[in-house]
Order: sequence, then structure tokens, then C-alpha cells
Amino acid sequence: MHRRLLLATLTLSALAACSGGAKPDANTLTVAATAVPHAEILEQVKPVLARQGITLDIRVFNDYVQPNLQVDQRQIDVNYFQTKPYLDQFNAARDTHLTPYAGIHVEPLGGYSRRWKTLAALPDGATVALPNEPSNGGRALLLLQRAGLIRLKDPTNALSTLRDIAANPKHLQFRELEAATLPRVLGEVDLAMINTNYALDAKLNPIRDALVIEDAKSPYVNFVVGRAGEQNDPRVVKLIAALRSPAIKTFIERRYKGAVLPAF
Repeated sequence: MHRRLLLATLTLSALAACSGGAKPDANTLTVAATAVPHAEILEQVKPVLARQGITLDIRVFNDYVQPNLQVDQRQIDVNYFQTKPYLDQFNAARDTHLTPYAGIHVEPLGGYSRRWKTLAALPDGATVALPNEPSNGGRALLLLQRAGLIRLKDPTNALSTLRDIAANPKHLQFRELEAATLPRVLGEVDLAMINTNYALDAKLNPIRDALVIEDAKSPYVNFVVGRAGEQNDPRVVKLIAALRSPAIKTFIERRYKGAVLPAF
């Protein structure tokens, strides 16, 4: 009896392996997102999509790499966490072909400190922590330039690096770290340039706590992103319509009070 059961189990496993597993549910849409604010916003549209016969499966990540890789590898349908400059850099570096479908909101990047109350108080030789990837690192340098702390060779280059700093009158020392870790090093540096999603997750208030922050004119819009040529998938069309609705605009404005700004 045990031998028959074992043989039956092995046969079913082999069949599953040959068939590549069960086909994905055509009424389920999987979305990769970072926890705050993306997953929170997605939770608001879950009931809207449910009434249209679509189950929204939200997969929460704490990094910026896996959400893109898993969409590219067809493990997840779409993601919602990134700006176009970051996506462009990712595609070039990883030879992926993901594309932005629709802009939803802006998360102003800000500079935070536990040691100093103003940028003017930063001492000579202060340590500044930056995101260690080109898009957000360049974005942080542009913000530091706008604040008058540095001058870049090309003041408009969104992918500027530390090598592009032309003037550094306060002799700032820079540490490049993974974006998700920046809130955890606030006690170890003089200033940390933190993306709003990670700032909110760390219970920082961008409007109250940031010493410098991007304004509403920031070009760094967060997009729903997917594979090229699949933006007309009816499930995706309904997701985007729900995210760009007046109800979600109101939710973003009331919930985040200026720390996250609707982009529609």
C-alpha cells in the first residue's frame, strides 16, 4: 500500500514538473510593492478590483531589485515602487525590458539628521549617507546641490556620481549604502538622504523631520511597471484606473499630508 502511494505521488510530481505547474489564475493580479506607501495604497484599491472580479495579490518587498527581476521572469505580473530614472538604469544594467505603464505619485526624497537641526549646522567634514545606486544617488546629489552644500559639474545630470562633484566647500564625507538601510544609520552619520517610502517605514515624518526635501515639482514619479507590450492586459488597465481615481487621490492627500503627492 505504501509503495503504491509513493508511486502515485512520484507520478503526480513528475506530471507537474513536465507541465510547469498550474496555470496562473486569470482573475488574479500579482503586484510587487514596497510596504509604505505603495502596499498601503494598493490595499485601498483591493475592494474596488474585487467588485470587478479581480483578486489583487500584493507581494511586499524591502528592496528595489527583486520586484523588477520577478516581473521580468514572469513570477509577478507588475510592480509599483519605482521612478523612471531608476527603471531606465535598471534595464540598462540588467538587460531587462520593463516599461512604465502609469505614474501614480511622487515621494519627495529628503535629507535627515539626528545630530543637527538645520543644514547650516552641519560641521566641516560632516558625513553624508547616500543611496548606492545611480538613480537615487544622483537624485540625492541634485538635492544637496539645490541646498547649496555642493556643486556638480553638470547641475542637470540626474545620474551624477561622487566623481561629478565640482565643489564641496564643507568637505563633506560621503558613504554610499543600500537605500533600505539608510534610516538605520541615522545615528552614525550627520545627514542621510532617504527615499520617502523608507522614511515613512521608519516612522519619520518627511514634512516635519527632513532638513531638506524635494518639492512638488520633482520629476521622480512612481510608476506601475510591467513587461513591454502587456500594458493592455484588462487586469492591469483596471488596476491603473483604480489607482488614478479621485478616491485614491484623496486618500494619498489625507493619509500622507504632503509626504506623498498624487501625480495625476
